[in-house]
Formats: sequence, structure tokens, C-alpha cells
Amino acid sequence: MQGEEIIQEFVKRWGEKPEILAQAPGRVNLIGEHTDYNGGFVLPVAVNRYIWVAASHNRQREAIFYAANFGEEASFSLDNLAFDPLKPWSNYVRGVAWALREEGFDITGIRAVIGGNVPIGAGMSSSAAVEVSVALAFLALAGIEPDRKKLALLCQRAENEFVGMRCGIMDQWTSLLAQDGHAIFLDCLTLDYRHIPLPENVSIVVADSRVRRELASSEYNLRRKQCEEAVSILQTRWPHVHFLRDVKPEEMPGWEELLPEPLRNRAKHVVEENARVIKAVEALERKDLVSFGQLMKLSHQSLKELYQVSSPELDFLVEVAINCEGVYGSRLTGAGFGGCTVTIAEKNSVPALKEKLIYAYQDRFGFAPDIYELEPTSGAMVNFITSRTISA
Repeated sequence: MQGEEIIQEFVKRWGEKPEILAQAPGRVNLIGEHTDYNGGFVLPVAVNRYIWVAASHNRQREAIFYAANFGEEASFSLDNLAFDPLKPWSNYVRGVAWALREEGFDITGIRAVIGGNVPIGAGMSSSAAVEVSVALAFLALAGIEPDRKKLALLCQRAENEFVGMRCGIMDQWTSLLAQDGHAIFLDCLTLDYRHIPLPENVSIVVADSRVRRELASSEYNLRRKQCEEAVSILQTRWPHVHFLRDVKPEEMPGWEELLPEPLRNRAKHVVEENARVIKAVEALERKDLVSFGQLMKLSHQSLKELYQVSSPELDFLVEVAINCEGVYGSRLTGAGFGGCTVTIAEKNSVPALKEKLIYAYQDRFGFAPDIYELEPTSGAMVNFITSRTISA
């Protein structure tokens, strides 16, 4: 669904145009997977797939959201925010309202339609795009211009504490602070960041395996717990280690041997992935796409073998992609267990790449993947609708 369709749905339901239209992009992580919640480094890019929220004031202190993609409505009092197990999508909306109120924002009642074209559960961060667009809608109606860095942290808090998904800060940060044509090199511990320009002669190709793992959320939280356990063990010898990003192998002889499996492999992936992100940024800055692509391949291998979050479908998509002419690198993107791969390729090679991915995958698994050629875009925004009158 597009933004205009979300506005039309609002008109259909309430007989007038909305006051505002908020939009937030999804994201694709080029490299740096499962490092964000370990205080490490990431290199994501916001992409031109969005979640939109068309909204107006509600006179009562009640939020009414119609999810166009699901054909469901959820309503709740802003003074009684509770988790709803029957409509899971609504908890991302409720969580944002809860986090804003916890921070002291005086948000008002709202009528809204929400929807978009970020694939759900595919590793392109539809959840963060929902959180950011909803937060901007609430604040715009309240006449508040937010600090985007603080708002990213609030949206993360909503997902961590209300929804129960212990994600890092990467997704919300990217959705709010991205710059057109650039990736974001983000230190997830200090929140220092800078925009890294992407070459104009390459494309970002995302292949959605269309496989969704029901255990993805629980396995994600398990991986995070395993990393925390590894840190606790390492602290017994090196008290300065508070996150796996603090592990410096050259200064910590025998650190791997101190850890039992599977903690050793989990930690090894994170430590080496952080180093790969730094090398990847350096490669982009010198326009060395061959080295960048090789780092992507190493990242996928590590996610498959050490972190164990890949799947046969993702491995197949990566294998097919890296054997296509004009492709520099490919890897799974997002939490894994299904979802998408991201491939960096020369623009003129993309048609052949798409065709090969579709036919090879369909031949192996019996159905076709969804393929997107995406553009790096800027962060979330709010548009105010100047005329709300509907013509007769």
C-alpha cells in the first residue's frame, strides 16, 4: 500500500481527510548483524519502503487505529495502556503511546489508519517503521517537534519493554536519522554515527525468501541472553568487559577457551563481525566494492555457522547471488531464521540477477521469492494536510 491509499482509507472511514500523514522507512542492514544489542557497530541503510500513518485528533482520550494491511481495528484508552494478545500488531502502537507517556509527553486522542509496503517479518524492520511513524503522528498532533535521537531510544524502549522484543537501537535510529544516498555507520554503545555515501553505480537488491520462522522472536532473545552470559564469564577475568564490543582478542589471550559452547561461537561471531563492519566502512570510503563484497560473504558464513541464524532458503539465495556476474557480495539481513538477503550488485547486472534468483529458487523450493531493487533514502517525516474538505 502507498501513502495515498492510506489517506483514501482514512477518508472512507471518517468522511474527511486526515490532518497529517507520517511516514517512516524500513531498513536493510548491509553488514553488522546481531552486533547492535552487544554494543557494537552496524552499517544499515534506510530504503524506499514505508509505513504510513494518516491521523487526526480524537476528542476523547482514546486511540483508534485501523491497520489497512490486516483489515483490523484496535482502540484503547491513553490512560489505560495494556498489552493485547489478540491483536499483536497493535502492541507496537500501544507500546509507543506508553513510552511517550512514560517520558512525560502530553499526547492526545487520535484517529488513524496505518499501513505500508515494508514486508512484515522479512528482516526489513517493519516494526521500527511502525513505531517511528506512530510516534511522529502522536507528537505532530500534540504540536511537539521531537529530538530524533531521543525519539529513537523511546521507540526502542517501546519494543523492548512493552512488546517484549529485546531489539537493539539500529532499526529505530536508521528510520529516523538516515540520509538520502547514504548508509549510517553507527556505534550502538556511544550512539556516535556518521553517514557513509554509497556508490551511484551499484544497487541494493533484497530477496525475500517468503519464509517466516515462528520461533524467530524467542530465538532472537535467546541469542541475546547467550551473549550476556558470555560477557558475565569474560568479566571474571577481564572486569572492563561490559559488552562483547569490549573484547579485544589481541589483548585477551585465551578469551575464547574461557567460554563453553554455544557461547563461544556466539561471542566469536559478534567480535569478528564488529571488526568486519569497520573494515567495510573503510572499503566503502575508498570505493573498494570487491573488498566490501568479500566482507559481506564472510558475514553470512559466520551467521550461518557460528551464530546459527540462517536457513536453507537464505543460504541458497546467497549462493545463487554470489555466482551471478556483477555481484560484489550477498548475505542474510535482519535477525535471520527466514526473511531476506541483501545483495550489492552493479546496476546493469540487476535484471539478470533477479531472473536467476527467481527461477533457481522456484526450481529448488517450489515458489518464487519476492525481489526488490531498493534505493537508500532519508529518514522519517510528517506531512501536514492543508485542505481537509472533501469535494461533493
